[in-house]
Amino acid sequence: MQYHVDGELVAAEDATVSVRDRGFMYGDAAFETLRAYGGQVFEWDAHAERLRRTCRALSLDHGLSDADLRGRVRETLAANDLDDAYVKLSISRGVQPGKLAPGPVEDPTVVVYVADLPRGGRADRGGESVWDAPATAAVVETRRISDAALPAHAKTHNYLNGILARLELGDRTASESGAADPPDEALMLDSEGNLAEGATSNLFFVRDGVLRTPSLDGPILPGITRRVVLELAEREGVPVEEATDGPAALRDADEAFLTNSTWEIRPLAAVEGPDGETVALGSGPVTDRLAEAFDDRVERDHYEYDE
Repeated sequence: MQYHVDGELVAAEDATVSVRDRGFMYGDAAFETLRAYGGQVFEWDAHAERLRRTCRALSLDHGLSDADLRGRVRETLAANDLDDAYVKLSISRGVQPGKLAPGPVEDPTVVVYVADLPRGGRADRGGESVWDAPATAAVVETRRISDAALPAHAKTHNYLNGILARLELGDRTASESGAADPPDEALMLDSEGNLAEGATSNLFFVRDGVLRTPSLDGPILPGITRRVVLELAEREGVPVEEATDGPAALRDADEAFLTNSTWEIRPLAAVEGPDGETVALGSGPVTDRLAEAFDDRVERDHYEYDE
């Protein structure tokens, strides 16, 4: 494998950054997780805009154009002969004196990391999911950081909030005698006890035919796949409510799913609530309809297929 580090393609074993890089020292860096289909990044413009918003929130003026960054992603995919891939694009302030207050960005660190993924799109055209079963989740005690403390729209290297949430899943399983594997995702609540999001995903559930998802008024990362799903729901005539709900709302849900760039739309089979009660959910007509519409869009836009 070859990765893109500071403008150069290097072998994976040589892809390193300085121990004095602020991304390493403080988590002072921005990143985007991207999905490539057929050699092209899905929703590049939306990812590039979210990256710009993150960099503005960090006052990280790296001086690189969208075209430059996109070119580095393309070069990395081509160097590894990958058409369908996971892509992580990171930008840090680079090496600076070891003090908390940052200085002007003179030499940013830019890294593109890629990994092979199955072909996406329609199953009848060879598309495959990266997951082999619906997800399970548990509502954890770790709360989503308030937007007033850390802007929810900023996707930074400081992912400690999500890491602590995921660690809870392992700790919970280890403390239960004979317990199975931990849930796939940790669902976090906001400071008021309302549903926020997963450690690495956005949450959707269906109740009485209405698709519901936590509102961006809360501390919610505006997921790119989340936005695409809302667009598809509007096109498919599925009523949507971006709302504020407590975890008890999941007890009345008919179906549920999680979204992110890698999972796309992943049905949520069961959720363990904060009281320890497990609610059985799973896929359903709305989830299936949106997943099919998502696959159709990927197929049409990235694999030159028009039925």
